Amino acid sequence: MPFSATRTFTDPDMYFAGIRNLQIDGVITKRGEFRADSTRIDLHRLWMHRFDESLPRIMRITPSGKRSLILFATDPYQAEMQVSGIETSQHQIAMFGLDWPYYLRSSAACGWGTMSLTPEDLAAASEAIIGRPVTPPSFPRWTSPPAPVVSRLLRLHETAGHLAKTAPDILAKPEVARAIEEALVEVMTLCLTEGHLDDVRNVHRHRARVMRRLEEVLTSTPDRPLYMPQLCATVGASYTTLRDCCQEYLGMSPTRYLWLRRMHLARRALRSADAEKKTVTEIATDYGFWELGRFAVAYRSLFGEPPSAALRRPPEDSKPAGIIQPAWTFVKSA
Repeated sequence: MPFSATRTFTDPDMYFAGIRNLQIDGVITKRGEFRADSTRIDLHRLWMHRFDESLPRIMRITPSGKRSLILFATDPYQAEMQVSGIETSQHQIAMFGLDWPYYLRSSAACGWGTMSLTPEDLAAASEAIIGRPVTPPSFPRWTSPPAPVVSRLLRLHETAGHLAKTAPDILAKPEVARAIEEALVEVMTLCLTEGHLDDVRNVHRHRARVMRRLEEVLTSTPDRPLYMPQLCATVGASYTTLRDCCQEYLGMSPTRYLWLRRMHLARRALRSADAEKKTVTEIATDYGFWELGRFAVAYRSLFGEPPSAALRRPPEDSKPAGIIQPAWTFVKSA
């Protein structure tokens, strides 16, 4: 049964958790008023999403292992995005593996879209359209299809998104949904087979493995701070290697990355603590912040409020019912 839904988010945690079929750890990298609009459309075989975000961010995405996904910019005039450290132009399409994590980084407000099929449906559709099956890669790959193919993809994707917002009852009609799906599946296949395919370099594979190990270490210790010597030893990489990987994938040093992570851990603790039993000082020092004046200034700069306000906020304001929180998201509306 065809299905569509549109949602607007003002809380980054809720937004990252609300992107279905993907596990996302995200960070907003600039202070401001966050807003994200999400459009989801499920057709018979093909799923698609459209997203518009008001602030730059970094997202680490772990796929479900069940669907082959492509990603592209929906706004031809926006700043270029980076996929796992590689800058992509507005006319490129990124294709992802079934289970290898990847990073999406934007430097400004952006719009982006996705489409996905199961590997079996992608193989069957591509064999019917071009005479050979297309299979998902192990690492992210980039292709530069001919301009008319990209234009058709963007037009069809935008049209489907517009119907979901303005006439969902029409989109829900089985024959309308099937016609849109057949057109999208065809253009998705052509994007993956008619363009120039960029090779994945060995250095990129190595850095992808280092970043995967880094995130495994961080995920295994979600509630305590980590420091650089300990992190390097646990990851099994030198500081120089970690620095190069983090600069490429995240646009910041590993030192900054860890500091932001500790700030977010402190914020999460403040927002979930009982103000009658815990103090800002106790929570700040639990996460390694001993210069309390500097901590308060930095906290307010990142999150737009003093730490005491976060501690006093009622729990229902910080974790709405029914929302699944990510493992950790180290800066919110920052």
